[in-house]
This record gives sequence, structure tokens and C-alpha cells, in this order.
Amino acid sequence: MNTVATHRGAADPRRERLAALGRRAAVRLAGGVLVLWAVATLTFFALRLMPGDPVLAILGGASGNPTPETIEATRAEYGLDKPLPVQYVVYLGRLLQGDLGASYSQHMPVTRVLAEQGGATLKLTVAALVLAWLLVLLLTVVTAGRGRLIGGAASLAETLCAALPHFWLGVVLLAVFAFGLRWFPPAGSDGLATLVLPALSLAIPLAGFIAQVTRESLELTLEQPFVLTARTRGLSDFAVRFKHALRHALLPGVSLSGWAIGALISGAVVCEVIFSRKGVGRQLYQAVMTQDLPLVIGISLVVAAGYVLANILVDLLYQWIDPRQQEQNP
Repeated sequence: MNTVATHRGAADPRRERLAALGRRAAVRLAGGVLVLWAVATLTFFALRLMPGDPVLAILGGASGNPTPETIEATRAEYGLDKPLPVQYVVYLGRLLQGDLGASYSQHMPVTRVLAEQGGATLKLTVAALVLAWLLVLLLTVVTAGRGRLIGGAASLAETLCAALPHFWLGVVLLAVFAFGLRWFPPAGSDGLATLVLPALSLAIPLAGFIAQVTRESLELTLEQPFVLTARTRGLSDFAVRFKHALRHALLPGVSLSGWAIGALISGAVVCEVIFSRKGVGRQLYQAVMTQDLPLVIGISLVVAAGYVLANILVDLLYQWIDPRQQEQNP
């Protein structure tokens, strides 16, 4: 009986921990819904305030010389003749049904455009995030706690990397490695070679930012008593850094990964234009230029949803790695 009670008692903390994670996830999801509503509302009204008539975009632009009758008929067909509050209510009702509408410029459902273009952006974002973390580990684990000279040089490199604009870095990478050395193709979305330069242009600034936080955390961790204990057991410096110190030092970087995904998606807009890649970033740029309202709103919502979901997952991962946070943030 005592053994059974002991097992039950040992299982209770796990159930409580999972329940706490579930409650936290529910709160974060509720907040995410509010964020999506705010994004949808702001995007809707901001686009309506832009100069120009969206009906002309539907009819192929002003160069098509549509007749006044055609313009009025199109305006009625798309519900643009109704008062703005009515358009907003209809728009929210369609969103609740999962209907993102049809693209004005491409004459196809927005969901189809997202399905065709989303894979390329997701591939670029994941590749950039992986490269960024590889650079972070290379910079911090190898140089942290190595003395003022090495640490200062590495910290300076991280600061410079974090300050690099995506568009400038992309142009430099194109000029050097595509047009100069001809190691990689300058444009396209097919094959691994076309992914290297745009992923690097996104990863290097992000790596510099995350490395600054991770370095400080790692240097503090290397001074902790448990690290000294590991060294006295005869473990190599490499084993101490990777097996003991790094696990604790990664927590600040992990908490930034949710923000990093949002930053990468926003940076993908620039990189996909510079490198002529497929993706929702390039589609968003073209949609804004042509006043393609449904496509702009659809892409904005999908990007916001991805950002919200990434932050929820990262937050739960952080709570799971460090249970002390659950006590501080019930």
C-alpha cells in the first residue's frame, strides 16, 4: 500500500505540471485570438484608407479603361458599394467561416495562393533559424569565458552582425557569392543552392542578436558551483560547456526564438524580393503594390497566426525546460 501511495504521490507533480501547462496554453491561445482580431481589423481599415480604388485593381488597373457601368457593377459584386461598417461585419463573418476571399490580381482563392507560396517561405524561415542557432553556438560556446581579448572580439562581431540590415546584407551576398565568385545562383526557389544566400542574409543578423544574450548567460553559468564540480570530476572543457553549462545558458535564447520567427518572416519579405524567390513575402509586396486587399489581409493573418503559435510553443517549451517559471507565473 505504501508503495502504491508513493507512486501516486510521485505522479501528482507531473499531472500538476501538465495541468499548469494546459492552463497557460489556454490563456495564451485566448490572447492569440485577440491578436489575430486586432491584426485583421487594423489591416482592413488601413487598406481602406489607402489612396486609389480597389475596383480598378480588380479590373486590371486604370490602363484597362473600364466603363463607369463596369466599375459600378464590380463594386456591387464585391460588396464595395456598402458602407464601411457593413463591409467590416461581412468581412469578419467570412473570416470566422475560414473564407479569406479571392485575390483581385490573381483571380484565385487566397487560400490557394497561400498553399502554393507558403512552403517556400516556411523552408526559408526554418533554414535561417537553424543557421542562426548554429552560428550562435559557434560564437558563444567556443569563445565565452576565454578571456577579455577573445570575448571582446566575439562580442564586437555579434554586435556588428546584429546591426546589419537584411536588404544590405542580401545585396552584398549577391554581389560577392553569386555575381563575383559564382558559387550560388542569384535567383530562384528550386534546389538547396538557391536557399543558401537568402537564409544567410536572414540568419546572420538574428544570430548576432541571440548570441549577445546567450553569451552573457553562458558566462554567468560557467561561474556557477556545479560547473566547478563538473571540472573537478575530470570532465574536459568541451564536455563541461556542451553537457552542463549550455543547457542552462540556452534558456534566454529559447525565449527569444518566438520573436525570432516573427522577425524572420518579416525579413523574408525583403529577401524574397531581392533573390526573386517564391513565397508569401514576395506575394505580400506585390499585393500591396496592386491594392489586392484580400491577399494582403490573408497573408497578414497567416503570418500573425504563425507568429502567435510560435510564441505559444516557445513559451510552453521554456516552462517545460525550467519548471521554476510555473511557480513565478501560475
